[in-house]
Amino acid sequence: MSTANDVPAGADPEAEGPATGPGLLDVLGVAAVVLDAEGRIALWSPQAEELFGYTAQEALGRFAASLLVDEQHLDIVLSLFQKVMSGGGPWAGVFPVLRKDGSTRLAEFRNMRLEDQEGRLYALGIASDQATLQRLERDLALSMRLVAQSPIGLAVLDTDLRYVLVNPALERINGLRAAEHVGRQVHEALPHLDVASLEAAMREVLISGVPRLNQFTTGRTPADPDQDHAWSVSFYRLEDWAGRPIGIAASIVDVTEQHKTSLAVALARQRLALIADASVRIGTTLDLGVTARELGDIAVPQLADLATVDVLDAVLVGDHPPGVAAGETVQFRALAIKAARPTPATRAADPVGSLARYDATRVVTQCVRTGRPMLLAHVGPQDLSRIARDAEAAALLAEAGLHSYLAVPLIARGEVIGALGLQRTVNPLPFDQDDVMLAGELAARAAVCIDNARWYQKQRHAALTLQRHLLPHHPTPTPGLEIAYRYQPATTAGEVGGDWFDVIPLPDDKTALVVGDVMGSGINAAATMGQLRTAARTLAELDLDPAAVLTRLDHTTTGLGHTMATCVIAVYDPHRGRCRIATAGHLPPVRTRPGQEPELLDLPTGAPLGVGGVPFEATALDLEVGDQLVLYTDGLVETRDQDIDTRLEALTVLLDDPRRALEETCDLLLGRLRQPDDRDDVALLIARTKPL
Repeated sequence: MSTANDVPAGADPEAEGPATGPGLLDVLGVAAVVLDAEGRIALWSPQAEELFGYTAQEALGRFAASLLVDEQHLDIVLSLFQKVMSGGGPWAGVFPVLRKDGSTRLAEFRNMRLEDQEGRLYALGIASDQATLQRLERDLALSMRLVAQSPIGLAVLDTDLRYVLVNPALERINGLRAAEHVGRQVHEALPHLDVASLEAAMREVLISGVPRLNQFTTGRTPADPDQDHAWSVSFYRLEDWAGRPIGIAASIVDVTEQHKTSLAVALARQRLALIADASVRIGTTLDLGVTARELGDIAVPQLADLATVDVLDAVLVGDHPPGVAAGETVQFRALAIKAARPTPATRAADPVGSLARYDATRVVTQCVRTGRPMLLAHVGPQDLSRIARDAEAAALLAEAGLHSYLAVPLIARGEVIGALGLQRTVNPLPFDQDDVMLAGELAARAAVCIDNARWYQKQRHAALTLQRHLLPHHPTPTPGLEIAYRYQPATTAGEVGGDWFDVIPLPDDKTALVVGDVMGSGINAAATMGQLRTAARTLAELDLDPAAVLTRLDHTTTGLGHTMATCVIAVYDPHRGRCRIATAGHLPPVRTRPGQEPELLDLPTGAPLGVGGVPFEATALDLEVGDQLVLYTDGLVETRDQDIDTRLEALTVLLDDPRRALEETCDLLLGRLRQPDDRDDVALLIARTKPL
């Protein structure tokens, strides 16, 4: 250990000053007395005055025996004095001493003979109060026993952070004998610990004097070189009797089991949080690809470094129930790939949207055939060919460092619909049974969402097919009118609705223009739309007034049950240049005229079809050559974040050029007014008058 005069790194030696604090000898109160050859007191220390009560003036020159010894002990003392002075050797022992106040005190003595340059002899007596000495001896013995017998690892390091003392418990913890510690710094004795932070903490304590308690550290020691352990370490500064730092004391407790327990609890909480997060984040839409990507986002990086989501192609395209068809190979459709970081393993995965066939030897095939997770905790070179689609992909997986693989079936409503593939390339831990359970829980929740998206996509496709089948594909050319139209279904986030348009030739070169919107979505709305379109066409072909058509169409709608729809009908007579328009709860058409501002027609709104018993009114409108009528459904202009008046104004602004080609106008309106996440379909019909 360093001497009391050593100064720790970073300390100011000037601030220390001379050693004015109490030292060990001061605590012991060691008194020094020198007697001449006759036994007179020749020298008397201040400590002697404190121990015996006599000042130097009172003691010097007097016989020590008569001053300090009771008469009953006088012969013994004189005999011992003669023995020491005659060269019989020093004497040590405990002896009762008389104090000035008449009391007796037991003192621990060390007596020896001294000789000066002229051969004169003296006796030196060193004395200390026995009670004080015994207390210090007891404290020292107790301290040493505590250090030696403590089950907690204890160490003392000097100001250079070199081991001075270690107890047996620390020898067992570190797997090193005390001799292998002493004289070495921590990083020299235990290189596999987080030595930098430990030594930094000790230096801080050495300088500041503020203890550092329960600092956590992990690592490996020679006691158990193959397993990580955890320790709670505390440091406090050691000072001498003068208060000067002389080193660091450290206590070390092995908390590996508590650490494992806390890690297990934290991991359990993390897994529960992940499952809860999955419940919120997976299935936010009915889009198949989005749902698959949401599953990948949950699994990476919390559970895996790379995740793939693949669905049986037969499930997507077939009409039969989900399941794995008999045969040697299984065909998958890749839906999502998610990686925590750039890695060759991404290139080894099947590209999103592609089809891949895997034979019966592949892990993913076995997963979907058995409906059970397939765990390869430790992937060897021979396993890569069972995971990858081909030899090139296997080489990419090897380059990425794939060392653990897990395939989990996606099971919805009791049937396997695909598989979730998980890879670990950077995370050093292999997948274990806890990971299998967690992945199974995530896959189960995601599978239902994926299956719902699959069914929705199938139903949406059927509704869209029906919708397109019921709409006119190529309206008959009409005299005096140039026609353009569009039907655009809702985006993938929404439903196919019941919007329709129609262009109906009538007698005497007249034409009926119809746009309608059945409230609701899906196949039912599409089927109802087909019925109303047929009825509207039949009624219009009777050459009835638009108001009369709506009245009878309202009666038809009421007979369909809980159905409502909006509709606008315009009948144009090119010979008279006149148009009669009636609406049933529909948004107003827009008229454009060369040289004038576009205008929303101010028409009697009327009640939606299906309300029943509400009269409708037709309005006559004169049209000149070049005038345009723009009929549309609410899906073109309604949004969640803007009011309808603002949107209708935006529509009229876009119709500022009545001479623009009608097809261009259709594309302009849809491109500028439709939103990426529109959940409603739209029907658009534009008619421009022209000479007969």
